[in-house]
Amino acid sequence: MHIGLIGLGKMGFSMRERLRRNGIDVTGFDRNPVPSDVMSLTELAAVLPSPRVVWVMVPAGKVTSDVVRDLVEVLSPGDLVIDGGNSRYDDDLRTADTLGQSGIRFVDCGVSGGIWGQENGYALMAGGAAEDIDLAMPVFDALRPRGDRARSFVHAGSVGAGHYSKMIHNGIEYGLMQAYAEGFELLSGKGIIDDPPAVMKAWQDGTVIRSWLLDLMVNALDGDPELSRIAGYAEDSGEGRWTVQEAVASGIPAPAITAALYARFASRQEESPAMKMVAALRQQFGGHTVQLPGGPQMPAGPEPEVVPEPEAAAPPRLPPAAVDESGSPE
Repeated sequence: MHIGLIGLGKMGFSMRERLRRNGIDVTGFDRNPVPSDVMSLTELAAVLPSPRVVWVMVPAGKVTSDVVRDLVEVLSPGDLVIDGGNSRYDDDLRTADTLGQSGIRFVDCGVSGGIWGQENGYALMAGGAAEDIDLAMPVFDALRPRGDRARSFVHAGSVGAGHYSKMIHNGIEYGLMQAYAEGFELLSGKGIIDDPPAVMKAWQDGTVIRSWLLDLMVNALDGDPELSRIAGYAEDSGEGRWTVQEAVASGIPAPAITAALYARFASRQEESPAMKMVAALRQQFGGHTVQLPGGPQMPAGPEPEVVPEPEAAAPPRLPPAAVDESGSPE
């Protein structure tokens, strides 16, 4: 089988190598000419057998839309486009419509495996028509790990189902990573633990929380036990946000994933305005000490003046907006 692959960045380049290693002919195109096998989409289309299969591995959003628009100009009815990037699932419906108007078929495919996928294989979640999935199955089999197909590939449903599955996968990943990270901080913060990385290493076999993510965490700690060479700043790819938005839209509680996403937001604030206000309010109502910028403490404020109540003072009347349904002040 011979396919085209558009986008030869970290993921796309590794996928091309794995496909070739497993018997799939691949002609790659990238706007960077260095890794490209051809210099244009027209040249790419010219070398592919019919029906053409073109795998798109570029950033989600406008970049993907632009590539799809350009492919309409060079492909023919019956050809198949696979979007293996991290597109939002509802964008897939628009992509399928754009291609479908020219008779071009479409499959969306969530891909998990990262930089290790070239050696270990990728987990794949595909959405589309059964006949289109069948056409691309040799490609899916070449990319996934060896063994039972059902453990690394799923035809999740119609168009959009592949990227929806990958979105939820990434949301779960957020929650798992946050739990491991918080556990590491708790181990490190207790003086009775001599070697927190050794504790986590001891969890790798036999425990109910063993996983590949735990293995990767141990790898990171082997190289830098104190994590002194990395800042506590975590980006998010967007799929965690989409997962939380989907939970809200569907009325499905997802507190762990939501908290993990917010923790990443918090990591980017060198000084949190919200927490500054919490500290200021504690000082105002309770006279609690606060930290000055740089670490020193500011002494507690003076004791509040005590004003004696009048002997026959009437109880204050609260406005309706300040009383909840039970009659208690907010």
